[in-house]
Amino acid sequence: MASIVCAFLIVPGNDRAFAFAQGEQDCQKCHTLSNDQAKKTLTEMIPDVKILDVRPSAVKGLWEIGIESGGRKGIVFIDYSGKHLLAGNLFSIQTKTNLTQEHLQEISKVDVSQIPLKDALVMGDKNAKHKVIVFDDPD
Repeated sequence: MASIVCAFLIVPGNDRAFAFAQGEQDCQKCHTLSNDQAKKTLTEMIPDVKILDVRPSAVKGLWEIGIESGGRKGIVFIDYSGKHLLAGNLFSIQTKTNLTQEHLQEISKVDVSQIPLKDALVMGDKNAKHKVIVFDDPD
């Protein structure tokens, strides 16, 4: 009867063959994604996409991209290979917060100094320290 012998070679200290073996790797040292690259990747699926910002996601291996399409802003995720797109909310279990919503609020902030007030109807002191801008549609 033949016997089968299995041998394994274990090389101590060599874990580079395994991606993120210890979770200590800095992904941004090897992976980058510019706004232009993100636009090129997303244009096929979202033809009128405008890239607002690109940043690393809270999840290793994903880019978090602020976009605008059809006048609406949103957040999408692309994996480092550029082959997968994820649309949806990312939550932190630890803090119980919606990280996608936080990013969406950041990119949706309006710079009040850029609002044209030349034809505005001013009520009260136009040189007041604090101002409130109200948008109304009479129709």
